[in-house]
Amino acid sequence: MSAVKNKKQFICNSCGYEVAKWLGCCPQCGAWNTFEEGSAAPYALIKNAVSSIVLRPLTTVVSTPAQRMISGLNEWDRVAGGGIVPGSFVILTGDPGIGKSTLLLHIAQKLSVNQTVFYFSSEESLEQVKLRAERLGCLNEQLLFSDHANIDDIIATVYERKPDLIIIDSIQNCYSSNVDYSPGSIGHLKEAAFKLMRLAKEQNVAVLVTGHITKEGAMAGPKLLEHMVDAVFYLQGEDKWQIRVLRTTKNRFGGINEVGFFEMGEQGLQELANINQYLLEDWSPNPGSVLVSYIEGSRPLLLELQALTIASQYGIPQRIISGIDPKQVALIAAILEKYLHVKLSASDIFFKISGELKIKGNAADLGIALALLSSFFQQPLPAKCMAIGELSLTGHIKPVNYMGIHANEAEKFGIQTLVVAHNQKIEKTGCSVRRFTTVAELIALFE
Repeated sequence: MSAVKNKKQFICNSCGYEVAKWLGCCPQCGAWNTFEEGSAAPYALIKNAVSSIVLRPLTTVVSTPAQRMISGLNEWDRVAGGGIVPGSFVILTGDPGIGKSTLLLHIAQKLSVNQTVFYFSSEESLEQVKLRAERLGCLNEQLLFSDHANIDDIIATVYERKPDLIIIDSIQNCYSSNVDYSPGSIGHLKEAAFKLMRLAKEQNVAVLVTGHITKEGAMAGPKLLEHMVDAVFYLQGEDKWQIRVLRTTKNRFGGINEVGFFEMGEQGLQELANINQYLLEDWSPNPGSVLVSYIEGSRPLLLELQALTIASQYGIPQRIISGIDPKQVALIAAILEKYLHVKLSASDIFFKISGELKIKGNAADLGIALALLSSFFQQPLPAKCMAIGELSLTGHIKPVNYMGIHANEAEKFGIQTLVVAHNQKIEKTGCSVRRFTTVAELIALFE
């Protein structure tokens, strides 16, 4: 076995791509001016295997159902897929100051009642952490803290004391005495993430770390860490309220695209189980305003679509659209002009989703069409009305999936009328249902 000496190379600080000489543009991620000089990790060429690997069929492997660690914070447990799985490696990321450390303190305090939890703060001193914990009411004797940032010492402590969960805030500020990389560099993140991943699997210890994001909103050292961890959670803010949205983009032990809602207050992050109450509290039926239901993960969200159409004063009509794919709004405007002969191509169109949320999919097509027509005719829709349906290029209204979930949530919040496709199946609802076959029939709502 012979070793190869360390050599200099250049590493992209956006995606971790390695090259022998500096490049202006990264061939892998396309980012400019991201290559930094670093040392290549030493490696060895193995000529003779020490021992052969024993292979066996999965039928001989004994597996036991993992008992998830349930925090009691329902919004967190929902996003985590029912709780943290022992032996999992999870990363929580988000903008600076968004509340990652606050959320981790709440989770640690809840879990420490029944599990052994170690909290390592690499960014703040224990005095700073104590001040926050006192304000949040997260002090107890079972929850143990350290401001030690050496990743090797942290791992040695875990091997010795075998906790159920360790929290590291954050992984970018940890360092290792065995490598030359500076904290936060791509090489350091590779080394630290690999060690923590092996620790989680070998000791069956859940590892929860925080990570920073780049100015583009991606996780720092982005795809590198996403591939190595079991779950990726993003904590995001909404401008209209002091609301924090927790999203999952990867979860090997649960569903993805699940969301949880919290409100930031003096006592930290408080759960928002009835998020639709907040989304609808300022809503009133006005021209250009339509309610729709959008399923995010496993929960329906009642959202207000707002449209404004006005005769264009310029040569090229403006299209200013946020919260939804602009091409989707432009396509529906073209369908309406084709089959209803409303001159939307000569109008400026401004469109947004109330609450700064974003939606995807075609279930809101009918709502978009009604919002545009309502603004164009300057007539509001009937009070407490919600539209759910997809539009085809032929102008036909098509049914959507999960209508029962949409209808149940609409009824819970006092919606009286559902506007749907003529063949939409609805098993049971207390709302009145108005059915339409084509967009041409929608004129009846404004007569």
